[in-house]
Amino acid sequence: MSRRVALPPWLAHALRAQRGPVPWSAVTRGALAAGPLLLTAVVVGHTSLGVVAAIAAMLAGVNDRPGSRRASVRRLGAPAGAGAVGLLVGTYGGEHLTAVPLTLLLTGLGLVGGGMSAVGPVASGAGTQLLVAAAIGAGMPVAEAGWQRALAFLAGAGWLLVLRLALPTPAALTGDYRFDGERDAVAAVYDAIADLLDAVGSEAALGRRKALSTALDHAQDALTGPRLRRYASSAAERRLHAQYAAALPLGEAATALAWAGEPISERVAEGPRRLAVAVRGNGGTGPLPAPSRSAPALRALDDALLHAAEAFDRAGGAEHRPPARRRSPKEVLRAALGSGGREYGLRVALCFGASAAIAQALHQTRWYGEHQHWYWLPATAVFLVKPDLGPLASRVLCRAAGTVLGALVFAGFAAVLPRPEGLIALVAFCGAVIPMSTRHFGAQTAAVTVLVLALVMVGGEPQASLSRIGETLLACAIVLIVGHLPMAGKRGGGVRARLATAGRAAHAYLDHVLSESDDRGERWALRREAYRTLAEARTAIALAAAELPALARHTEGTDAVAAVLERLVDTTTACAVHLDETGRLTARHTRQLEDLAAELENGGRRLGLAVPRMPVAA
Repeated sequence: MSRRVALPPWLAHALRAQRGPVPWSAVTRGALAAGPLLLTAVVVGHTSLGVVAAIAAMLAGVNDRPGSRRASVRRLGAPAGAGAVGLLVGTYGGEHLTAVPLTLLLTGLGLVGGGMSAVGPVASGAGTQLLVAAAIGAGMPVAEAGWQRALAFLAGAGWLLVLRLALPTPAALTGDYRFDGERDAVAAVYDAIADLLDAVGSEAALGRRKALSTALDHAQDALTGPRLRRYASSAAERRLHAQYAAALPLGEAATALAWAGEPISERVAEGPRRLAVAVRGNGGTGPLPAPSRSAPALRALDDALLHAAEAFDRAGGAEHRPPARRRSPKEVLRAALGSGGREYGLRVALCFGASAAIAQALHQTRWYGEHQHWYWLPATAVFLVKPDLGPLASRVLCRAAGTVLGALVFAGFAAVLPRPEGLIALVAFCGAVIPMSTRHFGAQTAAVTVLVLALVMVGGEPQASLSRIGETLLACAIVLIVGHLPMAGKRGGGVRARLATAGRAAHAYLDHVLSESDDRGERWALRREAYRTLAEARTAIALAAAELPALARHTEGTDAVAAVLERLVDTTTACAVHLDETGRLTARHTRQLEDLAAELENGGRRLGLAVPRMPVAA
């Protein structure tokens, strides 16, 4: 009898890859981005600016993830703007500062970029591009002025954004061209509601409720984002927004039924499934099966189905903007300057500054020989220090393996490809591969390594595979050392900060429900914020738990506090539905709230978390 050997979490994470269909639309955009930009620049005689534009398109391609066109504007545009600023600062710093002041400048930028990254995913991408572009600007020898390089960077990223907005996708080709994944995202919400109703009374209910929260977050992101007009400009878009809004009370009722845990009829899930089909087909719902009205949550579900049927049958109507709470500047600053932002900012600054100092020392002593790319070392350290790319040991292992593989592959291509046309074709091919390679950090590193080495060679430098490997291994060593250094304050600040944010969101949601306010839109916005921040905390906890034992021990016990918060938010949702139907809470609701508030307070005290004291029902 064979016994399966359990791999340590950090190694299991390094070997794990995401699965899914090939994103052909993103592959097409990648093929049309960096390669054609570089070809155009070579033809018109501005190769160096073409290299900068191709780098920007490559970095934008890494951020080109599934989602709606409107969501992509912020996801691609904000990092591109930060990258242009970093390139401008780095260029003028490299021109006018000696090694020591330049290193101090880059270290200060590392502190800013690290603090920015604690705000959220888009800010994290912006912080990364700020630092990578600053290193490139300071170290890449280019004849053009800094403002020209910044404009070239914006043009490269902007070109990919134009492709993202203009080219049709499979979702757009099968329906209205104006919608790119929005219909599927809203339909997935109704499917998730039906799945949760099917799981009521079983052990699978918790996982299905988490899947519903993820679907709601994805649909909200797909429907919101920058727009030229304040409100939806077409009846079709207004209707889609109304269909999303109609799913919110259905999700509440389904969550309340899952919290009660009492088995329900199988036909209850049939209504949301028909609504999902209607969203995808942009048609009517037809007759919907009415659930039994024997319990408050079932009555709420029935009322929500009736409301959804009205929203689906309405051709356009008033605007129903997805309820969302926008963070104030004060909340953004608190995230950047809080314990998580300070800890991450300090580590990024140390890694970025130390790698820049070592690279400058090696460059000044001419260790690089004829190669003028000392910026590779600090730029590599920026990616390695990012916790949202996985546990530290996993990142280092994947980066080292991916770089070695990519460098060896490029060395083989460089020996046989004609220059520059063969290398430009290789850049275009790698641009097409990057959207698929984002499923695994090692594969992404290999694709990016081949692309970067090809760009360097087109720019006029000799083959640099060996030095690229050496600098990557040196960056891995720097990040491993800095990642294990003791810091001022308590370790695991990023995880604790996210847990504290989730605690504040849960407190605001519970307080609003117990106040019995009639503002449903505010309640739904608070509910979405509570579940979203909780999901972000859960992700951070899972990544921290997969670190090496020396780091993982600093966040032990945080998963238990997150589980309590999760039960508290579910209970709050059940309380909201029950108050709507009966006007009062049962003894079970009150007792559950009191027990969870006490458990949360004790868990927060053990971990030193600043979790607010939860209000309880009278």
